[in-house]
Amino acid sequence: MTPAGPAPDLARAGGPGPRAAELARGPWLRLVTAQAHDADAAALLDARERRRAAALRRPADRVLYVAVHAELRRVLGGLLGMAPEAVELVRLACPGCGGPHGRPAVAGGAVHFSLAHGDGLALLGLASAPIGVDVERVPAARVAADASAALHPAERAELARLAEHARPAAFARCWTRKEAYLKATGEGLSGAALHGRHLGCGPRPAQVPGFTLTDVPVPGGWAAACAVQDPAAPGRRSV
Repeated sequence: MTPAGPAPDLARAGGPGPRAAELARGPWLRLVTAQAHDADAAALLDARERRRAAALRRPADRVLYVAVHAELRRVLGGLLGMAPEAVELVRLACPGCGGPHGRPAVAGGAVHFSLAHGDGLALLGLASAPIGVDVERVPAARVAADASAALHPAERAELARLAEHARPAAFARCWTRKEAYLKATGEGLSGAALHGRHLGCGPRPAQVPGFTLTDVPVPGGWAAACAVQDPAAPGRRSV
C-alpha cells in the first residue's frame, strides 16, 4: 500500500502555471476564488462550459465556475503552448459502464487535471498521472450526521468515537478524501463507492493501493484532499 504523502504545496494565486518538469515531481494545486473572475474569463470557455455555468441557479456559483474553468484553461494553455480557448477538453469512458461520462481530460492525454468548486472556494489540480481533488466547507452538525450514513462502517465508527463538536470537521476530511479518490479512479460518487472504500476520518488518510492520498491545507472551516495514481501502479489508467 502507498502511504499518505506530505501535503502538496499550493501554488500562489495569480502566479504562473506549472512546467512539465514540476508535474513529474508531484501534483500542482491552486485554490481559486470568485475574485479570480475577470471580464475575459467567460470568453475562454467552450460552449459546453458556458451552458453548464448558465444552468447554475446562484449567481455566486456561476461566477466561481467561470473563474476556475478559465483559470484551468489559462494554466493548460501555458503548459501546452496554445491559446486557453483552444484547449480541447473531453470526457473519458466511465470505468463502470463505458459511457462518455468518466474523468474530464485534455484531448490527446498530455496532462491530467481535476476541479472541485462550490460555496465560494474552488480547487484546481494538475498531475502527470490521473488525479482527483475535492474541497468542501465543513457542514453543520446535523448535515454531517445525516450524510455519514453513506460512509464505510469503520468510518462511521470512527466518527462515533469522537466528541460531538469534532465530528463535522472529521466528516468533511473523510468526504473530501472520498471524492478526490473517486474522481481519480473515474468511478464518480455512488452509494456503493462511498460505502465500500475505507479512507478514514482521522488526522491522516488511510493508505490506498496504487494511489497517494493527501489532505490539502485550506482556510479554516474547509477541508480538501488530493488523490494521484502512482506511476508504477498496476493497471494504471491513462488518457
